[in-house]
Amino acid sequence: MSQVDLSEFAESQLFKGIEGKELKLLSSIFTQSQVAEGKTLFIENMPGEALYIIVQGSVKISQMLAEVKEQELMTLGAGDVFGELAVIDDGNRTVTAQITEDALLYSLNRDNFNTLMSDEPQLALQLTLNIVKIFSARIRSAKEDYRTMLVASLSNKS
Repeated sequence: MSQVDLSEFAESQLFKGIEGKELKLLSSIFTQSQVAEGKTLFIENMPGEALYIIVQGSVKISQMLAEVKEQELMTLGAGDVFGELAVIDDGNRTVTAQITEDALLYSLNRDNFNTLMSDEPQLALQLTLNIVKIFSARIRSAKEDYRTMLVASLSNKS
């Protein structure tokens, strides 16, 4: 397990308001992994354990619509964060994440996040606030996408 360098992500939404020694401390609790194209990182309904930052590569996020029909929701690339709720609660994954291009990922697991909350509560609070902001932006975007789809659907019926 080697230490990661989060400095290239210092301007990302995940680390907003976190600088210098705090970012260095976070670097010590993130881990890195190489994941090959085609590998499924996690599947819908399995327990969530970590959040991920894509350093290189791409990840397809999808959701099952029926037993055999999968809907791609988005493709994420370098700098994107996903799986963020896994460090906050112990709920199951709501989507599937599959590597679509060989990827280098940095991850923060729930155990390390919980240790951070005990040892550095102010830093953990800032990180939590940033995670909530990322998640709420996704909810707003999904709501807008849904509204656009609904309006298009209704106008096609007239």
